[in-house]
Amino acid sequence: MSRGMSNVDGNESGPPIPGLIGEGTAMERVYRLTRRVARSNASVLLLGETGTGKELIAKAIHRLSPRGSGPFIRVNCGALAENLLESELFGHVRGAFTGAVDNRTGRFEAAHTGTVFLDEINSTTPKLQVKLLRVLQEHEFERVGDTQTIRVDTRVIAASNCDLLDEAAAGRFREDLYYRLNVVTIELPPLRERRDDIPSLVYHFLKIYSEENFRHVLHVEPAAMQALQDYAWPGNVRELQNYIERAVVLSPGDELTRDLLPEPVLGGRPRRIGRSRADLETLASELIQQGVETAGPSAENLYAAIVNRVERELIVQVLAGCDGVQIKAAERLGINRNTLHKKLKEYGLES
Repeated sequence: MSRGMSNVDGNESGPPIPGLIGEGTAMERVYRLTRRVARSNASVLLLGETGTGKELIAKAIHRLSPRGSGPFIRVNCGALAENLLESELFGHVRGAFTGAVDNRTGRFEAAHTGTVFLDEINSTTPKLQVKLLRVLQEHEFERVGDTQTIRVDTRVIAASNCDLLDEAAAGRFREDLYYRLNVVTIELPPLRERRDDIPSLVYHFLKIYSEENFRHVLHVEPAAMQALQDYAWPGNVRELQNYIERAVVLSPGDELTRDLLPEPVLGGRPRRIGRSRADLETLASELIQQGVETAGPSAENLYAAIVNRVERELIVQVLAGCDGVQIKAAERLGINRNTLHKKLKEYGLES
């Protein structure tokens, strides 16, 4: 994902870091870079697909650093609208906006002498990126609605599940902020590239979820382990974690067997609620035919009506797949958050 300038490497050994699972070759370099960069104050950019463990690496960097005794503050930049995220990061003063009944300390202030972890930084808006760049360069900012400058000593670790240089080329991310964040980059491999680590991860999650659910699932059937190692894991470690928890809950005995694994792992197709892409294409064809039959080929606005109907259905399905998180839905739809908000209002989908 990264390009060029900031991949640090060396000849140091890369043993596993406490709290992180995996001893394969793909993770050795991650451990080595994590240990080396932890000793510095440099900004770190973590790149990797969703579910690869970026937050775990961010916590390890903080824990192994001289700032380890200070606060570690995580902010999910993709979970909040721009105005709320700005207040979350920088705080606000009373009366700054409707609902600001008291002064509030932001996450950068709260992380003073420690580390702030900006997850999904690719979802921030250009306006907010300007303020982030200033904090990185000058270590100062103002609360929303205030003129008093606040200085902080905070290390920044950012994470993205897409190539920020591509985002910059597309005009969605400031190039100067990218280069300021990209002092050191650590790329986390997807689970499909570290299949040797799957058994260790499976037994790790077995122990956790057996204890949480008062079960004693201690063993894994060879056929089940083979299926787990053969699967492509599009959701990475997070998906594996969820499936192991499911198997523990459903297991009648002390062994995780192949029949306890869900259909995707076994080579089947998951059941989907709602319409597939093929369903939407069929819907469009049906609507076109209905429109021609009832109004004739020259009916005004027929095309627009059909497009709107299909687009509305698509937005509903994508939002459901993103658990209602609009920034993620906008990303999957290939539109910005403001455009999605307008369409939700237009189609009466606002909650």
